[in-house]
Amino acid sequence: MAQKTSVCIVGSGNWGSAIAKIVGANCANLPEFEERVTMYVYEEMIDGKKLTEIINTTHENVKYLPGHKLPPNVIAVPDLVEAAKDADVLIFVVPHQFIPNFCKQLLGKLKPNAIAISLIKGFDKAEGGGIDLISHIITRHLKVPCAVLMGANLANEVAEGQFCETTIGCRDAKYAKILRDLFQANHFRVVVVDDSDAVEICGALKNIVAMGAGFVDGLGLGDNTKAAVIRLGLMEMIRFVEIMYPGGKLSTFFESCGVADLITTCYGGRNRKVGEAFVKSGKTIQQLETELLNGQKLQGPLTAEEVNYMLKNKNLEEKFPLFTAIHKICSGSLKPQDLIECIRCHPEHISHCFSRESSLLPAPKL
Repeated sequence: MAQKTSVCIVGSGNWGSAIAKIVGANCANLPEFEERVTMYVYEEMIDGKKLTEIINTTHENVKYLPGHKLPPNVIAVPDLVEAAKDADVLIFVVPHQFIPNFCKQLLGKLKPNAIAISLIKGFDKAEGGGIDLISHIITRHLKVPCAVLMGANLANEVAEGQFCETTIGCRDAKYAKILRDLFQANHFRVVVVDDSDAVEICGALKNIVAMGAGFVDGLGLGDNTKAAVIRLGLMEMIRFVEIMYPGGKLSTFFESCGVADLITTCYGGRNRKVGEAFVKSGKTIQQLETELLNGQKLQGPLTAEEVNYMLKNKNLEEKFPLFTAIHKICSGSLKPQDLIECIRCHPEHISHCFSRESSLLPAPKL
């Protein structure tokens, strides 16, 4: 009998707990997986009890996903190395700023043939000006291949079993089936593509656009304006991949990780919610994160800062006026009311008629 695949979920926030419902059920029901799934949980005290003990006795993450039962085979473990040491597949689903430290702790402590998959929507800053993809950091530091999973997947709706799609970006075809089987469910349909970098970049950049959508909502500018911000955001996402990570496929942006995730996040995500509150309340992003997100981290402003760091170093801010304006609003150097003026003469509006100077967007055949 072939050895069964053991799984560890690194993270237990809102999204990590939602995905644990699917992964736990699949590991319990599919013969190729070990039934026991470890889930690294940052230990917290909730009403005088340890969060790991609450999860392991009640099978509910009462802080980050209250009201939803986790499969009993998902075991909360407060020690990162202990949770991950026997895993064949590591699912990383923590705020991206924690990844470098987690990799340091795990280096040399994993199975030699382990693989990883990142569900993390964000970047890290690279030395010398630029961004570092989280999957690249994991591969570089842990010496393991790392796929990505991104899509229109609001955590609470996934936990409730509402139908949705997701995209796995996986360069190596030999891992595609095991990863698809690990996440596929009747309500959670998986498409695997090999354009891994573009899949991951979509998952991060859409959070910037969602902040802009929230600003529009807070300003009461209406659906037409919001649609324009979403469209221009999509165009900047495509152009960013084209310039910074050439070789991406236009088709990737029409998977769940692309336009679907962008629309969902601009209407229902936490970045949109905080963006709207930022305009209406006059409070800082940090204050609103504390008040509205129950300990979760907001990715949009930090990702906007990291992207702007790259654009500024490469003198490309003018080519990405929406990304640039959103960063400046989040950092306080522009007012939300300035957003529309910043994009009124967007490059998309002044390019030559019938011209798409992009390898990703070939001119149509007439």
